[in-house]
Parts: sequence; C-alpha cells; structure tokens
Amino acid sequence: MSKSVAEIKKEFESVPESRWEDLCSRYEADERAGVQNLIIRYRKKQAALASERERLYLMREFERKYAQYTYICGIDEAGRGPLAGPVVAGAVILPADCEILYLNDSKKLTPARREELYDEIMDKAVAAGIGMVGPARIDEINILQATYEAMREAVNQLSVQPDILLNDAVMIPGISIPQVPIVKGDAKSVSIAAASILAKVTRDRLMVQYEEILPGYGFAQNKGYGSREHIEALKRLGPTPIHRRSFIGNFLPDI
Repeated sequence: MSKSVAEIKKEFESVPESRWEDLCSRYEADERAGVQNLIIRYRKKQAALASERERLYLMREFERKYAQYTYICGIDEAGRGPLAGPVVAGAVILPADCEILYLNDSKKLTPARREELYDEIMDKAVAAGIGMVGPARIDEINILQATYEAMREAVNQLSVQPDILLNDAVMIPGISIPQVPIVKGDAKSVSIAAASILAKVTRDRLMVQYEEILPGYGFAQNKGYGSREHIEALKRLGPTPIHRRSFIGNFLPDI
C-alpha cells in the first residue's frame, strides 16, 4: 500500500537536505497532486539554497585571498550616526569551513534574522569580541576616534590573537596586526558581515534597555537615530545622559 501524502510530507521533513533529491526522485512517478507539489517545493528549496551558497562563496573572496592566515578577523561598527547611545564595534574570527546561511551586511537583514544569525555566529565563531565607547567619550575625542577605540577594544576582547584584520573601510590606528580596509566590506566579506551583525544586535539590545530607563524618546524604535519623533522629544524633554552633546547642537543650540 502506497504512503499517504501526509506520510510522504513527514518523510521529507524528517530527512536532512542532502536526502531531498533522493526523495524527489523516488516519488517523481507518483501522480497525486499533493506529492507533485511537495517535489516542486523541495526542488525550489534546493535551488534557493544553491543560490544562497553561491552568494556566500562570492562573499568569501577576501577570506580565500588571505587563506594563508590561520585566524582571519572581521571588524565592523554600529552606531556612528545616532544622536544618542554608544558606538559599538564587533570583531569575529570564523572557522575556515564555516557555513552560516543568509549572513550579510546587518543593514540588509530584518531584526529577527539578525537575532537568529547573532546566536549562530556566537555558537560557531572561533572567537568574538565587542568594544563599546559611550557618548561622553565620543564628545571628548570625536566619533571617528571613538570608533577606532571601540574597534581596538573589540580586538582586545578576542580570546584568540588574529593573524590579519579585514576592516570595513578603515585602517585602525594603534594596532600592529596586518589590516586590510575593504570599502563596503560588510557586503563583501563573511567575516566583516558577522562582525556587523554582532555590533548591530548588541547596540540595538542596549537601546531597547535604555527605552525602559529613559522613556519618551522612542529609543527602542529609533535606536538613537535622529527620527522626527526623537528630535521632537529631544526639544520637548531635553537631552538625556546618553545623548551626544556634539551631535545635538543643531536641535538644541543652547546646550
């Protein structure tokens, strides 16, 4: 007696991706619409995964170029532009054979996808570090120098010493490790993309916490960026301790 469509569906769901084509071939002669729809669905999934793996292969261009180095570290930041909150840097060393599907520039991902990838990156990374510089320090030394400081801190937090750094666009002063600046690196390197996700998720989570402590500015939604609602609240309520005085002068000229 042949299996029901429901049983075949469960069979597809229970096997690893490597077995999908075997099942598609096994049931290809089954003319029932439900079975044919399953075959179409899983072959579409196969094609989508093949396309995603090709995209990731292209994003490993720099990792392949510097494959002579054992520990390749990606560096990126989040939060250079906001009016409030810290600038956060991430540093990530991934295993050479690491596959993290849908890894990409954090700005191209949904919040839910970033959260999922954050957990996977932390689980698979050889080492990961976070650096953070707050508003007072940003005001003191300017945002560029604060970004460099956060990046150096992120590297120092790593449990493994990197052999080379792949940076998103910048050369970090005060570091003796070889560096490669890559313009738009978070879209061109899996290592930098991973770092961008760690930095972004870490900072976003912090801004959600600030919303509870400092309500009224919409930090959970705007993450400290200069949205209309944020600027209106800033004018109405005044600045908080996490606002960057050097960033808000155009809105509050008397500070």
